[in-house]
Amino acid sequence: MKHFFTIAVITLCSNFMKAQKVFSVDAEYKADVKVFVVDAEYKADLLVFKENAEYKATGNEGKWFFTDAEYKAKKKIFFVDAEYKATLKVFFVDAEYKAGWKKSSKKAEMY
Repeated sequence: MKHFFTIAVITLCSNFMKAQKVFSVDAEYKADVKVFVVDAEYKADLLVFKENAEYKATGNEGKWFFTDAEYKAKKKIFFVDAEYKATLKVFFVDAEYKAGWKKSSKKAEMY
């Protein structure tokens, strides 16, 4: 039982660490999460900073690295054209320190 618990914790932690590697799919039905990009920070559920290196995209704090292949990503996202179609509203920020959740109730979408 002790080993099972240890394995479960390691699995959950490794999933947590990979949560922000995303791939933008070309069809809505392929996506894990439907994303709408809002035009103002206050409208967002999540403030996203696009990282330029995969190793920087750890945790679930809005630091995204866009992979070049679907199999490398933890989450597949599709950018929708209307706010009502989205499960997650994001705003892209220009500095890493600004990234983070505005609505913590939506965090589960990216696990």
